[in-house]
Amino acid sequence: MSSILTNNSAMVALETLRGINKDLAMVQSEISTGKKVSSAKDNAAIWAISTVMSTDVESFKQIQDSLNLGNSSVGVARSASEQITNVLQDMKELIVSAQEENVDRSKIQTDIGALRDQIGSIVGAAQFNGLNLIDGASADDVNVLASLDRASNGTVSASYISVARSDLSISNNSVAAVYGGAADTTTNLIDNGGTAAGTGDTFATGATQVVTIGTVADGNGYRLVLDDTATNNNIGARTFEYVAGTDDSANSVAASLESQISNFLSATGQTDYVVSRTDNAISITNNSGATTAINSFASTGGTAGVSAGGLGDLATVDVTTDAGATAALTSIEGLLGTAIDAAAGFGSAQKRIETQNEFVQTMVDSLTTGIGGLTDTDMEAASAKLQALQVQQQLGTQALSIANQAPQSLLSLFR
Repeated sequence: MSSILTNNSAMVALETLRGINKDLAMVQSEISTGKKVSSAKDNAAIWAISTVMSTDVESFKQIQDSLNLGNSSVGVARSASEQITNVLQDMKELIVSAQEENVDRSKIQTDIGALRDQIGSIVGAAQFNGLNLIDGASADDVNVLASLDRASNGTVSASYISVARSDLSISNNSVAAVYGGAADTTTNLIDNGGTAAGTGDTFATGATQVVTIGTVADGNGYRLVLDDTATNNNIGARTFEYVAGTDDSANSVAASLESQISNFLSATGQTDYVVSRTDNAISITNNSGATTAINSFASTGGTAGVSAGGLGDLATVDVTTDAGATAALTSIEGLLGTAIDAAAGFGSAQKRIETQNEFVQTMVDSLTTGIGGLTDTDMEAASAKLQALQVQQQLGTQALSIANQAPQSLLSLFR
């Protein structure tokens, strides 16, 4: 049946042409934008996945900046540690030469003092963007942002590379500056028998001096100085100090100070003094044959740990006497070990940061490739499809034209 009101052929041709035009517009959009999924309406699932991956890529780029900053900071500390090791090696050569009796030890001591000052300069300058990992200002590790870890449930957590600090300072200024003198009000922290913290007392040969640790709290500092320079100068002026942490007690502070004194006497082969401890009381017996001075100092607001500095023994190196030269030779070995360990630790940390940085770059490249595979247009396929659709569009247009001419044939029935 033919009808002039309903042209089924034209309707079919028109619907086909609409579909071709729709596909053609989509292909043209893919070619012009370069993406087959450019918005959520194109493919909601793929768009959501690719968007999450894109945010991860941007986050990893920020992590690379963090790793570059951390690498530079640790690199400065490593270089400074290596330089300090070289200076200590030079100092060791001077100390070895001072073991000879027929040398001018005072001139050697002057050279040692210059090298010691150089180490102080290196430590002070070894900072990057204000962060100094070797000045002993803090005992806390430095955390470098290394990655973002996404769990299967979508939660994200940050992970870090922890870099341990190494104290290569001769004196920890952050702690030393808070010690008071005779006017110190914290007289209940440490008592050496004097009238006030920071004031001196003396004990004669054959006598025993008792040092008592009193109140202990996080950041409280305890410094004890033995000095026989005015008499026989067997040990010189020796400083022992400790800054308490949150877990310390009077007994543990006393144990630390007693251990430092014992280690010094053992390392130098010094038998003129004997030290022992009972709970929070340190007993020091003087067998030197002369009077010895003792001074105690107290502080608050310090950094927990031994605060003289990791290379604090450099301050007491004195090769002008036989005993001092012998003690210096023992001391310099330990100091060299401290500097070498610091350089090795920073070297390992820097290598890990560099490796992580390379991995993050690989991650960024892999994620970018994955996003492209999900959303980018296959230009070869799109080109072929475009040409096919253009041909179909032309044929569809001709088919619609033919279908629209069909009612014209009905006029012949009425002639």
